[in-house]
Amino acid sequence: MPRTTSTMVDLHTFAPEFSLPDSAGQRHGLQDAAAAPAVLVAFICNHCPFVTHIADQLSEMTRGWKHDGLAIYAIMSNDVETHPADHPNEMAKESEARKYTFPYLFDEDQSVAKAFGAACTPDFFLFDADRRLVYRGQFCDSRPGGEVAVTGADLDTAVEAVLEGRAVPGDQRPSLGCNIKWKPGNEPAG
Repeated sequence: MPRTTSTMVDLHTFAPEFSLPDSAGQRHGLQDAAAAPAVLVAFICNHCPFVTHIADQLSEMTRGWKHDGLAIYAIMSNDVETHPADHPNEMAKESEARKYTFPYLFDEDQSVAKAFGAACTPDFFLFDADRRLVYRGQFCDSRPGGEVAVTGADLDTAVEAVLEGRAVPGDQRPSLGCNIKWKPGNEPAG
């Protein structure tokens, strides 16, 4: 399976504003998280083996993080013409099956993925109370077909630090996954 790494956007970058619909058409965005002590934005999709490999653990961990006040958004930016398994109707089914408690949003024009510098699924971006990037990278060391258990340790360490007001460790490793399925002519420059 093809592998793409995250771009490792510069730390301390401000979170790009967004307002995107979930599969029911309700819009969500950073403005909804004004009181949250931190925000996690995860670029995921339904079909990617790297996402399906961690999805159950991600769902479980986000329930705890949400309880601790973390605002969480998942965004699907793939071209649904070429990847119909990622269509919003299928996103709704995936969200229900995985028991996601966060909004799962559709970035139809792919502008939000570009604004964040997202490159793969999964790709994680964690922002502090000032909405500055404090973590970008992998969920954990586990990969499909490997022998390492899915723990979410890398992201969990970062979330715990930011929610406790501590510095997030600087040793951050890129996420690895499937590339975002860009619409023809919509690929990011570079």
